[in-house]
Amino acid sequence: MKIPKDLKYTNDHEWVRIEGDVATVGITDFAQGELGDIVYVEVETVDETLDREEVFGTVEAVKTVSDLFAPLSGEIIEFNESLEDEPEKVNSDPYGEGWMVKIRFTDASQIDDLLSAEEYTEVVEG
Repeated sequence: MKIPKDLKYTNDHEWVRIEGDVATVGITDFAQGELGDIVYVEVETVDETLDREEVFGTVEAVKTVSDLFAPLSGEIIEFNESLEDEPEKVNSDPYGEGWMVKIRFTDASQIDDLLSAEEYTEVVEG
């Protein structure tokens, strides 16, 4: 299980890469492993402004559907449209080509509430 040190994480098993005022968001290697083969990613919130922890989309695996929660408040500015045809990228490259959305966040102080790689490791190892 990979947990890159340069990312932030949520208790909902999402990763966050901060670049300026934009956060790229996806699900972690642990999450994709728990879900199994991902067959569909739905995000209908592009151009919407959401509060932290609001649902921005869903990820569908063979056996289950899971909500995706905004890790930071802000506007969903981009969806990784390649996932429409190749949702399996979330399984094969969760921290790269399997990213899901980009959020222009509005409250940088919320970043402090995200987990470090070490803290997230504790969450998954329980």
